[in-house]
Amino acid sequence: MRASQFLISTLKEAPADAEVASHKLMTRAGMIKKLGAGIYTYMPMGLRVIRKVEAIVREEMDRAGAVELTMPVVQPAELWQETGRFDKMGPELLRIQDRHERDFIVQPTSEEVVTDIGRQELRSYKQLPKNLYQVQTKFRDERRPRFGLMRGREFIMKDAYSFDRDLEGAKKSYQGMAQAYRRIFDRFGLRYRAVAADSGAIGGDLSEEFQVIAATGEDAIVYCPDSDYAANMEKAEALAPAGPRPAAKQEMKKVPTPGKATCEDVAALLGVPLQSTVKSIVLASDEVDDQGVVKSSKLWLLLLRGDHGMNEIKASKVPGLDAGFRFATVAEIEQHFGTKPGYLGPIALREKVKIVADREVAVMADWICGANEEDFHITGVNWGRDLPEPDLVADIRNVVEGDPSPDGKGPLSIERGIEVGHIFVLGTKYSKPMNATFLDEDGKPKLFEMGCYGIGITRLPAAAIEQNHDERGIIWPDAIAPFTVVVCPIGMDRSADVKAAAEKLHDELAAAGVDVLLDDRGERPGAMFADWELIGVPHRVVISDRGLKEGQLEYQHRRDAAATKVPAADVLAFVKGRLAK
Repeated sequence: MRASQFLISTLKEAPADAEVASHKLMTRAGMIKKLGAGIYTYMPMGLRVIRKVEAIVREEMDRAGAVELTMPVVQPAELWQETGRFDKMGPELLRIQDRHERDFIVQPTSEEVVTDIGRQELRSYKQLPKNLYQVQTKFRDERRPRFGLMRGREFIMKDAYSFDRDLEGAKKSYQGMAQAYRRIFDRFGLRYRAVAADSGAIGGDLSEEFQVIAATGEDAIVYCPDSDYAANMEKAEALAPAGPRPAAKQEMKKVPTPGKATCEDVAALLGVPLQSTVKSIVLASDEVDDQGVVKSSKLWLLLLRGDHGMNEIKASKVPGLDAGFRFATVAEIEQHFGTKPGYLGPIALREKVKIVADREVAVMADWICGANEEDFHITGVNWGRDLPEPDLVADIRNVVEGDPSPDGKGPLSIERGIEVGHIFVLGTKYSKPMNATFLDEDGKPKLFEMGCYGIGITRLPAAAIEQNHDERGIIWPDAIAPFTVVVCPIGMDRSADVKAAAEKLHDELAAAGVDVLLDDRGERPGAMFADWELIGVPHRVVISDRGLKEGQLEYQHRRDAAATKVPAADVLAFVKGRLAK
């Protein structure tokens, strides 16, 4: 490939709306161009990266025995109505109508369509297991698209779906995909972690996320440096403290705390550790009739240590809150507690509420909470003596750095990551409402046990950049770089020797199967080097008249601080040797 034939459109400045490195650099490197909010054109340079990501994914999916197909972007609403997701999903599901006023959706995912395929095509247990996958455009109407390809509205995703006879088979298919995903992410050349995860809105039991490690990642990854334990923040278990609850040592007292409505402020005022305070979070669960009208509401008081944060995913698994909850309104809080938020506690309630204590709070003694009176808190509170034991004790908090690992092998650490892949065992979540069955060995119909496996194709290059960049631009891993090697001739338009040497090296590298580009634009050296450092091509060979006279060329990896002089006769072997590392 010659640069003069390609479309290279680098920019000196990033757009004003670009917040993260990947958005800035992909735009400046001419890889993407914004068309609308969260909608981008993949320019030729960026598309080459995406195609390399797709190729690796396809190779490993095929190797794992999955079969590729393509499902429509626009799908009839009837399938989504079968599972209830047409009504349950929020405005992120783009609903449209055709000229006959029939309802359709623009797919954010394809569980319904693939389940429909399964129930039509997979009639017998003899056809199982089966894994169908696609690499297809998706659309989610994000409320606030941002960060370029990290959180766009239109994106490309690889999604695969497995069909099995039973749960044991589904778990086997899941493990096969887990291994395939590790091969995929190993080949990308990125630092990543596979972490236990909550299945979220898609549903299911077994679940793992694949997170690219990056300081700018939105997700917190919890792991044990001394073991293989890793989980996302939603899934990571906070163990109950070891040992029994200490005996009460303090007398319960109501103390004035004027204007101090947070645990931090109260602890500072009283001169006590924040860990001795207890925060109150009030939730509500609603009972609705067949028309969705709220008939009654129950309030729940969740108690956490003052320095801990509530984990909404864990809270949603508490019996009674597992059907859904919301945060209570100020009016509901004042009715039940007699005061506004900031001074709430489990003592002297006006009306009955269900009390859920975090595991840590359940074993605390002499703690501090709100007095249910504005500008007052209570110190020296103890379970059993001053108030009944909580109705429920559960793990409802986020873990923090230094908590003990659930596997008992050391303290936990936390780092940031960007989710680029997710795998689930779905069970019968979709086959049951869609009555997707096959005839089992006994001749009776049986529901498919399914799995779901996704990779964010267009998100992955952005994640790679967040992990691999410097002040000059992108630093691509070889496997997904738009070009692996760039040949940069200085004065090619003025020197026949430079031109001949550059074209010879380009042709030899291309013949050896190397993805090489020759920059024949005639740019000044500074501008030429700046472009390729910004674009992030990992290997660069510079050819100049002076170097040829000395019988040497200059090689430099994108991460190298300085160039290495290589004999002209040896440069092909040298570059191929560097590519093999």
